Amino acid sequence: MNNYSWLQQKLHKLALSSQFMRETMFDVEKLIFLNQDFQDIGNHVFVAGLARSGTTVLLNAIHQSDEFASLSYDDMPFVLAPNLWSRLSGHKNHSDSQERAHGDGVQVSTDSPEAFEEVFWKTFYRGNNNRHFLFKKYVGLILRKYEKKRYLSKNNQNIRRLEDIHNIFPNGFILIPFRKPLQHAYSLLTQHKKFLKEQKKDRFMFDYMTWIGHSEFGQGYEPIISFNLKNQNDMHLNHWLEQWYLSYKKVSELPIEGESFALICYESLCDGPVVWKKIKEQIDVDQNIAFEFRQSKKIIDEDFDEGLLKRCNDLYEDLKVHRAYSQV
Repeated sequence: MNNYSWLQQKLHKLALSSQFMRETMFDVEKLIFLNQDFQDIGNHVFVAGLARSGTTVLLNAIHQSDEFASLSYDDMPFVLAPNLWSRLSGHKNHSDSQERAHGDGVQVSTDSPEAFEEVFWKTFYRGNNNRHFLFKKYVGLILRKYEKKRYLSKNNQNIRRLEDIHNIFPNGFILIPFRKPLQHAYSLLTQHKKFLKEQKKDRFMFDYMTWIGHSEFGQGYEPIISFNLKNQNDMHLNHWLEQWYLSYKKVSELPIEGESFALICYESLCDGPVVWKKIKEQIDVDQNIAFEFRQSKKIIDEDFDEGLLKRCNDLYEDLKVHRAYSQV
């Protein structure tokens, strides 16, 4: 993010930090570009899970089908007005791919799909009675900009609002990846420490993540589950294990049934083509699309509560065996 010029940083602040500006740009976007005759079938795909669960990799795998519209870096910073910003900014040459700030090997460029949808939810918060209606309009505007009929969303924060997403688009598909708890929690802790360090050196990085609602780690960290925590210290692995357990326990108890909702074990996804084939069947995309999913296994030298890890592992096995796609 230190590649942003002074002018680009100021433009991001103008577009993203002001509630008034976000709402105004969205209103103008709707007024100019919303097609009243637009018919939305609603068979969109939403990828939502804890950060570091494989959501970005799954997003990229599905997006290569070229059947979906997704917000991209090109839509920044006026992500609530993608059509208007496209007209104002003119033709753009896409940048060369480079490793994203996470330092995890994932390559991004300006046309890479990314999770900027959270800006909408930050603008139209839970107290707004019209936000479900407005979200449908927002998806329609993104579809118009990219000239597609289906929307693809990757937003880790949507794990907080899975029932809302299901209610808004009952014909959509919600994919929730999960990983082995210890590796997953360690990855979250590692990223948290990394961004805390980087944000101390780069104030714009902190502001940028705050503006786009990226609160999964760093100085603006907000736990997905924040009540009745036994492990408050976010610099300890137990905190992240508890977040894993509470988050996926809540997911396992959701009253969402049928083909619209699927848990995806990331390890199973990496073990062979069967799970990826089942995902493609469920969301109805070309079966010939191939993608290589890779596991990351780290040596963990952090202390942790063995009893807490056992609860996490028991839940992991239950999700994997009874609720997630298998290799069978």
